[in-house]
Amino acid sequence: MHRRDLVLRLMAAGGGPLLASLASQVPRAAHAHASSANWHTQFEASQAPWKPAFATAAADIPLTAASVRGRFPDAVAGTLYRVGPAGHDLGGERYQHWFDGDGMAHRFVIGGNTVHHQGRYVATAKRLAEVQAGRRLTEGFGTVFPGREPPSSPDSMNTANISMLPVGDDVLALWEGGSATRLDPRTLETRGLKTWRADLAGVPFSAHPRVEPDGTIWNFGVDSHHGLLLLYEVTPAGALRRADAFPLSHMPMVHDFAVTAGHLVFLLPPLVYDAQRRLAGASMLDAHQWRPELGMRVLVVNKQDWKRQQMFHLPAGFLFHLGNAWEEHTASGTVIHLDYARAADASGVLTDTREVMRARLAGSAGPVLTVARLDLRTGKATQASLGVEAEFPRIDPRRVGQRHRQVVHATGTQGGLPLWGAIASTNVETGVSQRYRYGPHTIVEEHVWVPDARGPGWVVGTALDYARKQTLLSCFAADALADGPVAQATLPYALPLGLHGVFVAA
Repeated sequence: MHRRDLVLRLMAAGGGPLLASLASQVPRAAHAHASSANWHTQFEASQAPWKPAFATAAADIPLTAASVRGRFPDAVAGTLYRVGPAGHDLGGERYQHWFDGDGMAHRFVIGGNTVHHQGRYVATAKRLAEVQAGRRLTEGFGTVFPGREPPSSPDSMNTANISMLPVGDDVLALWEGGSATRLDPRTLETRGLKTWRADLAGVPFSAHPRVEPDGTIWNFGVDSHHGLLLLYEVTPAGALRRADAFPLSHMPMVHDFAVTAGHLVFLLPPLVYDAQRRLAGASMLDAHQWRPELGMRVLVVNKQDWKRQQMFHLPAGFLFHLGNAWEEHTASGTVIHLDYARAADASGVLTDTREVMRARLAGSAGPVLTVARLDLRTGKATQASLGVEAEFPRIDPRRVGQRHRQVVHATGTQGGLPLWGAIASTNVETGVSQRYRYGPHTIVEEHVWVPDARGPGWVVGTALDYARKQTLLSCFAADALADGPVAQATLPYALPLGLHGVFVAA
């Protein structure tokens, strides 16, 4: 599709390429759950010992040495980049959802016996304007501030706080509903928004791209108001190869997807966007309605011809993240296998990740690792639960889109989301799982798989010891997770809980 064609398609759907979005139509007198100042007061007054997980980072953190126990393997020499919401409070007001906070980018520079950490707020246009004003000027994903001007565009809400993606000479801080933000990989200095092509300025580029072993980057974006699913293919060098947009009925909240050798796979939970709720003043999150009668739809798109699409149906459920998907070619046709962290409903995003912002735990059951099977010939979809609590699933990056067996994930909820206490490795074919529990006062964050040409590789990730107010960086042997860390670095401070990251070898 030519550039002009994509612009015309977006315009035909009801406006310009998202810059004239529904956000500009939201009335000022929007409803909110409660005063943001009250949430700030409730959080400050709480005695919950895990409060540091959702505290506001006071300022950027200069490059700081950690204390190291053991030695990080040679294959782990490099940098772990992470990002997450860290600016939750401003001017005596507090965001009412974990996903709203200003993004802080982190780099953990690992070199054998040494680890250094740096943290830096992403200097988005939103953050710069609000810090200067000393108050929130624009709403967040789950928080509306009554009496404020509505956002002028999706990027005026952009907090760059979900994930990281190295591309060319940049590392991109990714958000859900707008542009990627370019960072300097050595200093974390903000370089501005990433524009893949002139007509794609401000168009959503999701926070969960998939990078194939050859370096090809696939991604998507969701234009909820226009009911469009956008697709991207980017070369290993970081050049946009193609982009297009397709209509999708009952537009759901889509956070992640998977790729196979020949297809893109989207699980579409029945948390569906309702434009009328948004027009009535609801936040972007609260504009979504849980409609279990729709079930879990599964959209499969041919990678070579995006117009070749097939829809499958599974029982209703919700998810944030998939592990991986791969194709099996049988005598009777092609079957796609995939695994994901399935929850029974959307209470995790609607309630749990909101209540922690006032230091409360809602206690919803955690998602469970689930495997699904899609028969492309018959159009039939089936799934089975492995019975293992799981979130933040990651695989060996050399197996993306290919057959895999092991998935590394957080597990072991401690009183409610998002307080995971253990890291696990589960075989998605047998269901056999091994785990390492950090301890009763430690919250596990996402761990990533680091390849090693000489063996199965390593698992590296962060955790928050809230009792000691320290963040840990640990390294495990991928095939002996239960044995505990082979090396561990301890920072002299605690970082707010983050979301996703990526490892870049030295």
